Amino acid sequence: MSLPAFATDMTLGARARRVAEVAAENADRVDQEARFPAEAVDAMKAERLLGIQIPVSFGGEGASIPEIAEVCSILGQACAASAMVFAMHQIKVSSLVEHGGDSEWHRDFMRELCARQLLVASATTEGGIGGNLRNSICAIEIDGDICRLTKDATVISYGAHADVIMVTSRAHADATPGDQVMTVFKKNQYTLEKTVDWDTLGMRGTCSDGFIFKGEAPAVQIFPKPFAEIAAQSMLASSHLLWSAVWYGIAADAMLRAQAFVRAAARKANGAQPPGAVRLAEASNLLQLLKANILSGLKIYADAKADPDQLSSMAFSIAMNNVKLASSETILVIINQAMIICGIMGYKNGTPYSLGRHLRDAHSAQLMISNDRILGNTSTMMLVQKPDTSLLG
Repeated sequence: MSLPAFATDMTLGARARRVAEVAAENADRVDQEARFPAEAVDAMKAERLLGIQIPVSFGGEGASIPEIAEVCSILGQACAASAMVFAMHQIKVSSLVEHGGDSEWHRDFMRELCARQLLVASATTEGGIGGNLRNSICAIEIDGDICRLTKDATVISYGAHADVIMVTSRAHADATPGDQVMTVFKKNQYTLEKTVDWDTLGMRGTCSDGFIFKGEAPAVQIFPKPFAEIAAQSMLASSHLLWSAVWYGIAADAMLRAQAFVRAAARKANGAQPPGAVRLAEASNLLQLLKANILSGLKIYADAKADPDQLSSMAFSIAMNNVKLASSETILVIINQAMIICGIMGYKNGTPYSLGRHLRDAHSAQLMISNDRILGNTSTMMLVQKPDTSLLG
């Protein structure tokens, strides 16, 4: 028996849209119950989306960051929590792809990730350092061929549901807080003791609880490159770009709901312009600016990947920081405009125009690596870095 036509379309966009359908069906319940979007993640695994970034030679599809950003935006229009889980997973995979190729163990792990569709989480935050991922208190202990680590991880997004956690720490007991490494721990190599519940305004389905992490694994699972290099050359860009793509998806869906509301009002107005039409045009302009900002960032990253020095430069860091800052602030304006357009029907839950979940999820954007922290770092760099004043780069 032949499959329906839609099930035989294996393009990346079609697969993402099938997952988005599942995510959308469960989005409100995921939000209301603050539960992990298991149905959407199962659909990601069924569509084999978790390994798409891995090179073809290791069993993946070699998907580019722009292609992955498009998947993030598609999922973001359906369920922000599902999209964010996918984005955070791909951010960790980018570290593996960009910095694990020189290690036999990490190459084998890429093959395993693709074959088993493993979900990867991250433990970078720690009690005592806040959200500063470039500092650690805990230190990895290496005992012969074994490494051990205990970390007070105040946030591990979807940690209880992950198959793998990549954990940052100081490189050894005498290392400075910024002398860090990152280690891959598989599910059977660690324990989690919950310390903090994730009961939040938005992004409730990411289930970003806090845990005491205790792991023991072969020392070869430590990334061969320093975390400073990993953070600067892959995590910085992939985080800001993929998060921004998720936020774009949230804003785009809010715009679709506002547009549907205005169209319905226009049909009832006998040709007269509905009150929300002008606001809709303004919000559309902002959405286009948001898209242009992300596309520009993706191009800057693609160009920089050809030059490791550029990837580690202040100019590149400033550019990526600015993508995140602009995206995280613009989406709130767009969604608030959509809320005003839809009025009480957008404010109420359970209507075709409901926007409460969108607005609450979007408020996380300025807090995921605090905008104030990013502005502080950028201002320091701007004291020594000449701003780019060229229109064409």
